[in-house]
Amino acid sequence: MKKSNPFIGYLLVGFGLYFLLKQLKVPIFTDFYSWPTLLIIIGIAFLIYSYRSKDYQNLFTGTLLLGLGIHFHGLEHYRFWIDHWAVYPLIVGIAFLIRYVKTKQGLLTSIILIGISVIMIFSIQLPSTFHWIYPIIQFLETYWPIALIIVGVYVLKKKK
Repeated sequence: MKKSNPFIGYLLVGFGLYFLLKQLKVPIFTDFYSWPTLLIIIGIAFLIYSYRSKDYQNLFTGTLLLGLGIHFHGLEHYRFWIDHWAVYPLIVGIAFLIRYVKTKQGLLTSIILIGISVIMIFSIQLPSTFHWIYPIIQFLETYWPIALIIVGVYVLKKKK
């Protein structure tokens, strides 16, 4: 008999709880009856599976999905939530950092992504002594997709 996949079990339990709470209309969870919650559930399932099976490569995927789910939930339900493009590289940087803790891979990428994100998020309110940085930020905000293309081509061409 084939061994069952625990990841599917975690997903089914998570989705079952989600739909049960939705059917019961539990008032505490009414803000969570939306599609970002499904991303959160999938992310948590990946994280639980990664830690329980000691397959730490899935930590990146789990953290990424959990972070995106939390971000989209925050955008829908909280007025104070930051709606800035730099949140996405921040989530990816955090995912690399979480994976680094167990696999020792991706620390430099994590530091770069988190650093760029923090600078970009807080660049909106820089003191006047840093006025010279605004043209640089404008350039980066305009041409950042080129950096993605270059990194993607590098990853594809890099020999293992």
